[in-house]
Amino acid sequence: MTDHINPLRSLKEGHWFKLICGASFQHLPAVSSLTLAYTLAGADCIDVAADPAVIAAAQTALQVAKDLAGDAEKRGFGNNPKSPLLMVSLNDGEDPHFRKAEFNPTECPTDCDRPCEKICPVQAIAFNRIKDDFSGVVSEKCYGCGRCLPACPYDIIYTRSYVSTPGAIAPLVMSTGVDAVEIHTQVGRLTEFKRLWQAISPWADRLKVVAISCPDGENLIDYLHALYDLIAPINSALIWQTDGRPMSGDIGDGTTHAAVKLAQKVLAAKLPGYVQLAGGTNSYTVAKLKAMGLLRKRRQGDKETRRQGENSPLVPPAACPPISPSISGIAYGSYARVLLSPILEQLETKEVNKASVKPIVRLEEDEVLLWQAVELAYSVVSQLKSQQER
Repeated sequence: MTDHINPLRSLKEGHWFKLICGASFQHLPAVSSLTLAYTLAGADCIDVAADPAVIAAAQTALQVAKDLAGDAEKRGFGNNPKSPLLMVSLNDGEDPHFRKAEFNPTECPTDCDRPCEKICPVQAIAFNRIKDDFSGVVSEKCYGCGRCLPACPYDIIYTRSYVSTPGAIAPLVMSTGVDAVEIHTQVGRLTEFKRLWQAISPWADRLKVVAISCPDGENLIDYLHALYDLIAPINSALIWQTDGRPMSGDIGDGTTHAAVKLAQKVLAAKLPGYVQLAGGTNSYTVAKLKAMGLLRKRRQGDKETRRQGENSPLVPPAACPPISPSISGIAYGSYARVLLSPILEQLETKEVNKASVKPIVRLEEDEVLLWQAVELAYSVVSQLKSQQER
């Protein structure tokens, strides 16, 4: 695999692919498997929780991916191998991405048919789990989608939220291998954002990418301009993540409309930087963007740029915003995770049946499941990448 020029070039050329493992998702085996599969499939960025253990799991998977890159190429998964950027997600206040569901299983009536367990997309709710006889929410698996809340007929499920502590941010940003940060904010939280940015700014020059994720709201564009004025000048690539309908991409094709609509609004504002979709993205997203003419097609100059050589200095992407009003990338979260859930479940089943001496079965240890996972991941990544390869 090469250095980080390729991911930044993907952003510049309009085919940036980001995997969102989840700001609250801390299930280390799944984070490792997702990172490995999507890296080998050609992802440009892996976004994980700001948790040292999660970061370490992703870094280990990235190293394994380097060792398997040659095999991935031979199997036809990506013609331009790269080492994706590792991003951590932070928040400046209450945010659905930074919460977990909780409930006391002893309060559940015995005759309840447990709709919460059925609706959870990552099997984070369990009753009398075989492995350790556990009942309740498996905290490390929950990523805060909230679907279980209205599903509970007895209204006993609640959520616990947390906010990034500025004092704890610097060590994470400085952590070896962390190349980017994403800040989740909302309209009206300029003071809170400023406090968080001040904690990051001393090390901002080390970052390749800074992403700002903000849902729609009244005076959104004014707020985004205020954020830019606060952080400018910035040497990193700047991404505006349009979080249309958070954590919903696996529900159905229609969820992508909110993300596209918000992206159009931000594109029209002509803010410096790049616009990347999230929140409701799925297998329909690329087709939708293509039909609306919002995806860039490769220009002659793009090929010429590649011929200039990997050792030539790359102009900071933030200084080179897209020429046309188009989407620069797409982030996939719940859809990307659920797509690989059959593979992850098979790995967990192996763990249960395996001797306790080695309870964790890693994806790379099962060659059949590994390449099945990569093929599934590639079915998503290639939609965006193939748009540029014609």
